[in-house]
Amino acid sequence: MSLRREDARLAGQRIVISAGPTFEDIDPVRFIGNRSSGKMGFAIAAAAARRAADVVLVAGPVTLPTPMGLRRVDVRSAAQMHAAVLAELPADVYVGAAAVADFTPQRVAPSKIKKQAGVDTLTLELVRTTDILADVAAHAQRPRLVVGFAAETDHVEQYARGKLEKKKLDLIAANRVGIAGSGFESDDNALMVYWRDGERALGPAPKTQLADALLDLIAERLHA
Repeated sequence: MSLRREDARLAGQRIVISAGPTFEDIDPVRFIGNRSSGKMGFAIAAAAARRAADVVLVAGPVTLPTPMGLRRVDVRSAAQMHAAVLAELPADVYVGAAAVADFTPQRVAPSKIKKQAGVDTLTLELVRTTDILADVAAHAQRPRLVVGFAAETDHVEQYARGKLEKKKLDLIAANRVGIAGSGFESDDNALMVYWRDGERALGPAPKTQLADALLDLIAERLHA
């Protein structure tokens, strides 16, 4: 397989990518989840594999087929994704494209929670999940480039740059969700990518094209 000179910049680089949602179990029947389809993360993983990178895809519960030329690790919960990602370090690049739950039930009921006569409410006690991006960025085997994602409904740049600084990331790709033709469950998207002293708009475009555009930027920053 021959590569363009631009694509060859990622050849042989070890890239760990997390994609999809996490499901946080409430009981054996129910869970807390989100609307992430995994399409963006899978597109990035497939594009990186085409560029001859050594790709590990840590996937939440999605039904997408495994792209060619990479290794896939399937997980369900945020805790499982955290353990799986850290187990793949060291790496040259980590791309945290997964929509990881911020909270998980403190206790998982061993059997299905049943409705009770005369009781019209149910209270769930939730606890914070471990922050995968922050832990990767602070790890002793920190990748040379740590890339986060921020899905926001408003104040996109403000929240994205805040996350970039707080978690000590190198890049963050932000997109606005809740609008037609972009974000969760869509085949198309538009990203604003921020780093400490710069930014770049990508798209709107199909997620497959955005994946290549984002990898071009990652290669630039990796070799800057």
